[in-house]
Amino acid sequence: MGLIGEVLLLPFAPVRGSGWVVRQVLKEAERLYYDPSAVRAELARLEERLEAGEIDEEEFDRQEDELLDRLEIGLRGGAGTGDGTAR
Repeated sequence: MGLIGEVLLLPFAPVRGSGWVVRQVLKEAERLYYDPSAVRAELARLEERLEAGEIDEEEFDRQEDELLDRLEIGLRGGAGTGDGTAR
């Protein structure tokens, strides 16, 4: 983009900067959410809760399925694509 285009778009610089910040925060949040080590730790805590009787088998199965889906995505390397969605 040329100098004239940059000058004309200068008033929108704060909006463009805010959009960049939001994309970076979202990317990092997805990276942490799909991090395999974090998901494995959550699976271990979930099993502890089942053994302690805090949750029943049905709830355990439901949450375990969700965590295993996250783990699969994290291991495939599909998290944090930068477009607001995981692969």
